Amino acid sequence: MNYMIERKYMSRTTPTILCNLCMVEDLENGKVVLQYRSPEKTHWAGYAFPGGHIEEGESLVESVIREVYEETGLTIADPKLVAVKDWEPDEGGRYIVFCYKATEFTGQLRSSEEGEVSWVEKDQLKKLDLSYDMLPLLEVMEDPDLSEFYYRKRTDDDWEKFRY
Repeated sequence: MNYMIERKYMSRTTPTILCNLCMVEDLENGKVVLQYRSPEKTHWAGYAFPGGHIEEGESLVESVIREVYEETGLTIADPKLVAVKDWEPDEGGRYIVFCYKATEFTGQLRSSEEGEVSWVEKDQLKKLDLSYDMLPLLEVMEDPDLSEFYYRKRTDDDWEKFRY
């Protein structure tokens, strides 16, 4: 059977995990909200932007507003989609993280069981114990010419990273 005919019969569905994260930025003070995720609680330990899983029945925007509120106490308004991070996990399927930026917010910053949150000067991010891919992801989120941060597995412990 040739490739074109065989492809016609292949399933186009893939088990997918949908998540979000959001850089909440105080433009006036040059600060962003970071959440410290303990290595005991997650494989993605270190400082990262708040976010989480998209629940069934939620829009992407509704989910990022909910996650930011649950994890920080802040209610964001008008979040902008600035990037997508995606990869194929070892167990198969697809993992997609929708990355947002929000500069409008109300409320008082408070931590949650997900991790300690704090305002951090944006120009100090490189000096912190960030989660393993936060800096290249931040570059994609900040560059208007980029929109995707994609991982492709090369070996059991090595991933090739692409920025588009």
